[in-house]
Amino acid sequence: MTDADPTDAAAGGLGGDPGGEVAPETLARLLRDGERVSVLDVRDRPEFEAWHVDGRGVDARNVPHVRFVAAGARGEPTAPLPDDLPEPIVVVCGRGEASADTATRLAAAGVDAVNLAGGMDAWAETSLAASLVRRGDLRVIQYQRPSSGCLAALVVAGGGADREALVVDPLRAFADRYVADAADLGATLRYAVDTHVHADHVSGVRAVREATDGVAEAVLPAGASERGLEFEATLLADGDTLAVGDATVSAMHTPGHTSESTTLRLHRDDPDAADVVFTGDTLFLRSVGRPDLEAGDDGARDLADRAYDSLHRRLLALPADTLVAPGHFADISDARGDAYAAPLSAVAELDVLALDRAAFVDRVASSLPPRPANFERIVATNLGLETMADEEAFEAELGPNNCAV
Repeated sequence: MTDADPTDAAAGGLGGDPGGEVAPETLARLLRDGERVSVLDVRDRPEFEAWHVDGRGVDARNVPHVRFVAAGARGEPTAPLPDDLPEPIVVVCGRGEASADTATRLAAAGVDAVNLAGGMDAWAETSLAASLVRRGDLRVIQYQRPSSGCLAALVVAGGGADREALVVDPLRAFADRYVADAADLGATLRYAVDTHVHADHVSGVRAVREATDGVAEAVLPAGASERGLEFEATLLADGDTLAVGDATVSAMHTPGHTSESTTLRLHRDDPDAADVVFTGDTLFLRSVGRPDLEAGDDGARDLADRAYDSLHRRLLALPADTLVAPGHFADISDARGDAYAAPLSAVAELDVLALDRAAFVDRVASSLPPRPANFERIVATNLGLETMADEEAFEAELGPNNCAV
């Protein structure tokens, strides 16, 4: 076993370096810690409206870069700046170039403004790590993508030559990180597991398998075959288990978000007393998964009805102290400590879980947000029905995930 720790250091701050840069990881940690941040986005309005740095702690304004260039030519470099935007200000663009120019102009005029290094491209490439469980030789590391709210987790258990790892809901964009972190923790990465066929990001189960030269098995819920799965994978049915060092991960079929959605229960001794449940998009800390991405509007009510049973008859029947680790977070400041997880007793207090079946189905199957961008192509790619190059996949999954009710 090694003492290596892949989790992130403290955030630091923003002010004090006008005209300089702030790393996207620093900005993400500040927002996760609940800090308020002013963001000046200098992209064109359609780009800003489609997707921008957002959250309860963010005051985001859009003023295109060209307006600052024109104002500078008139000798009024701060004229386009909103009067009520507090300093320090993080200036953002697509790749960090126009924003660097704007931040420099503003800093020269006395404004405390810094550039987001790498812009929105770098924001999308950012992944934070936090410790979810650290008990003896058992480690669970949670990976957080602030640009989309996606969560993944690395489970490491056992000692010496028997130390093994499993990654839950890996993103293709960060496959190499999971492999490297498992190695740093002295573990052999044995499994890359999806809780369901994702619609908001390109899955990393095959990329992890490739990065480990086939040592890590790609694992999907058994129902993925009925959705048209076209690549070789280990299929996990209800009640199946995966051994990870001296720990066990058990599959619990929890349909609703999709027909094959599966919750993974991590435990060491009693399978009915899991340490952690990885709920994917079935149950979040503030909501539940939407039921229309697989079945469309016509089939949403049927899947919502199945979700009611999955939640009430299966998940809420687990011990109250079970730690719920979902597949997404709603807002970057929702972390409890540094991680997005909570005891089942706390999550069970959600208003939507107090509804009777009919009211639950009505609420969950209606008034849904826009579907994730490019979700049909992403689903096809995750089933192996289409192929996307890395750059194309990165572009396809930009923006909010919108997987919750």
